[in-house]
Amino acid sequence: MNAIKAYYDGNVFIPIGPVKAKKNQPAIITMLDDGKKDDKPHLKFIGTLSQDSFDEINLALMETQRIDSNEW
Repeated sequence: MNAIKAYYDGNVFIPIGPVKAKKNQPAIITMLDDGKKDDKPHLKFIGTLSQDSFDEINLALMETQRIDSNEW
């Protein structure tokens, strides 16, 4: 079985280099990414909470940290 390296544009595969497969012959298609890599993907989430939402979450966290001596 031959391997074909190609890009996929959303509709068709665009081969990279010559294709050595015959028509109607099984082949393996290797999908490549565009090479773009986000170094810090977490940065897209910074600043998405409003101050009210932060305060509400922070209060809930503080309440879960309280120790009730009657529970133990």
